[in-house]
Amino acid sequence: MAEAKNVSFDSIMADLKAGKYVPVYYLMGDEPYYIDRIADYIAEHVLQPEERDFNQTILFGSDVNASQIADAARRYPMMAERQVIIVKEAQNVKNTEPLERYFKQPMPSTVLVMCHKNGTIDGRKKEYVRSIQSAGVLFESKKLRDRDLPAFIENYLSSRQVSIDTKSTQMIADNIGADLSRLTSELDKVVLSLPEQDRRVTPQVVEDQIGVSKEFNGFELRDAIVNRNVFKANQIIKYFDENPKAGSIYSFLPLLFNYFQNLMIAFYSPNPKSQEAVAEWLELRNPWAAKDYMTGMRNYSGMKVMQIISKIREIDAKSKGLDNPNTGPGELMKELIFYILH
Repeated sequence: MAEAKNVSFDSIMADLKAGKYVPVYYLMGDEPYYIDRIADYIAEHVLQPEERDFNQTILFGSDVNASQIADAARRYPMMAERQVIIVKEAQNVKNTEPLERYFKQPMPSTVLVMCHKNGTIDGRKKEYVRSIQSAGVLFESKKLRDRDLPAFIENYLSSRQVSIDTKSTQMIADNIGADLSRLTSELDKVVLSLPEQDRRVTPQVVEDQIGVSKEFNGFELRDAIVNRNVFKANQIIKYFDENPKAGSIYSFLPLLFNYFQNLMIAFYSPNPKSQEAVAEWLELRNPWAAKDYMTGMRNYSGMKVMQIISKIREIDAKSKGLDNPNTGPGELMKELIFYILH
């Protein structure tokens, strides 16, 4: 896998907004959201509307070869300072030698954007990677980790002058997950629903606009388990057993596995008694985000956490039908919660 050279989405966007363009943007990775954001910004801002008819070209990697892309990039712009070429599905371009030669001597008047989704450049193509880096920007768009979603949600809303409380943030993160295109679409819907005089996202707003229950959701279940609140955990499980459309074992298992996996890591922190140290150890953006792990270390021993992780894996396998001919999802969830809390 090719490694991007210390370049971030924010730094690329800052340069673009400042009018600082480079001849080549090679955008690759498993998260299409950032690739689309950069490519769309270039398409909308590098050229004036009247310049685009003759100087902006969209190509598809399955329809053209590397030589055709390189030839198009070598053209001079018509009555404009630059031309823009955007290659979508660049992962389908075969025999990249002509592009490698172009990258070594790119046209300064061309902005070439290669959109390589669902993967990265073959790690064996080291010279190809070096030629891209010498010509411009090589950016890897990585999937966001679950633990980074709350910060993403808060920053996204903050940039739109909207505030959100911790519970509402976790409700959205737990129920939508790390599909950033879907997540931002849902957040935009929430923003549009807010009145001008009250730009706050509350659990009620999340329930009304996204359809997530503010009373019983994955966040509430995790919170009950973290605090070893047996009554509330069983109350929530009973609710979901009676209302399977509101939540299921298939959405809760990843949430619980992620928590206990991180809790196991927290036990190995150089300073597990310090909330700030645990947050840094777990690579959490804010110290408050480590609060649940501090509580978890008080309520569960390291040995118990290891056993819980093993049990979650067992229940996950059974939920998929392995060595389990009869037990339904509701009973499996009750079995897991009982094991965790006792």
